[in-house]
Amino acid sequence: MTRDSADTPYSFRSVPRLQSWDETRTLIVFDGVCVLCSGFAQFVLARDTERRVLFATAQSDFGEALYRHYNLKPRDYETNLVIADGRLFVKTRAFARVMTTLGWPWKACALIRLVPTPIADWLYDRVARNRYRIFGRHDVCMLPDPDMRSRMVDDVQPAVAD
Repeated sequence: MTRDSADTPYSFRSVPRLQSWDETRTLIVFDGVCVLCSGFAQFVLARDTERRVLFATAQSDFGEALYRHYNLKPRDYETNLVIADGRLFVKTRAFARVMTTLGWPWKACALIRLVPTPIADWLYDRVARNRYRIFGRHDVCMLPDPDMRSRMVDDVQPAVAD
């Protein structure tokens, strides 16, 4: 990664491919073919009773544009992107930010921030690089149920996995 994820301000409004969303809500951009990543999105969806979180798949035009905008590899989705409060969060900081958004008892998971970032992200990277082998991979992006579809920022289309 080429940017400090915790300090990256909103600056993508000038990129025409990026549509707007309700920026008072947290946005999670996740790998839609990864069983672990889409499972995490489903986990958040089920526990976000106040509907504070929106979703986008990394494989969508919108998700790909965000990865490019933040100088991340647009086909190498080894981190979920979380945009909240005008900032980009990645890796363990993204996980902690989402858990904080969900409130108690999930907010306690944000204690991962106490682990030094280089150590926590090293562990995150090990799982991310092996996620397809360990957890599996869908042949196409997950198809959202009606509740998730209503919270998708991108236009979800079942893309074939590379």
